[in-house]
Amino acid sequence: MPPFLYIFLGALAVVSALGVIIQRNPIHSLLALIATLMTVAILFIGEDAVVVGFLQIIVYAGAIMVLFLFVIWLLNLQVETGPTGHLALKFFGSIAAALLATELFFILAPPHLRVKFTHEPAGYGSLASLAGKLFTDYLVAFEVTSVLLLAAVVGSVALARRLPGTDDPRAARKAAS
Repeated sequence: MPPFLYIFLGALAVVSALGVIIQRNPIHSLLALIATLMTVAILFIGEDAVVVGFLQIIVYAGAIMVLFLFVIWLLNLQVETGPTGHLALKFFGSIAAALLATELFFILAPPHLRVKFTHEPAGYGSLASLAGKLFTDYLVAFEVTSVLLLAAVVGSVALARRLPGTDDPRAARKAAS
């Protein structure tokens, strides 16, 4: 992968990660998180870790983000009120700022600070090496993560569930006014 593309994708990942924090709408924040995960997956693929890149897309940008979307819908999160802006202008402005920062880096960076790329050994990022590490060295961490995700889903369902006999607080406010 050419160095300018690597730096551009890294800057784009940082900008989209900032979009996760800055967005007021939870759905827009989720879309920015998907963009961040996709950019990181492209970086993995560019570094010849194709299996890890595609697993990033399938597992995180696919399955986990759909789970987050269902939790957002289940909790019925509303958009925070405040000044509104044009999302497309903010997005393209962020991309332009990332391009300008990358260009500035290439112009001002001395040669000894530039990124040096190395080639990885054969088998790096292959399915066999990933499975070997995942199911030997990191088996406990993998299972703990799955239990943690399950607990988060059960907790969000428990928080969103309304108990029988309780009224909707929004309906009570409307009736009082």
